[in-house]
Amino acid sequence: MIELIKYVVGTFAEKPDEVSYAITEDGKDVSVKITLAPSDMGKVIGRQGKLAKALRTIVRAGGLKENKKYTIEIIEAESGENV
Repeated sequence: MIELIKYVVGTFAEKPDEVSYAITEDGKDVSVKITLAPSDMGKVIGRQGKLAKALRTIVRAGGLKENKKYTIEIIEAESGENV
């Protein structure tokens, strides 16, 4: 499921090499924190958040098959921060 998230985000991000992922797993709960360059925030989140919502829906459905609950948080990298 993590590979799917990385694929979708990498497809829409203008700078996919600057995207970082922090994954924490606690039993059935999996938290994925995606840090993006400021210029990629709008592209990955989408107009009115539709892309982010679709990604969360797909991951939630796939997580049911794995018997896990995925949460995705998309945050902007601080200026000057190496992602």
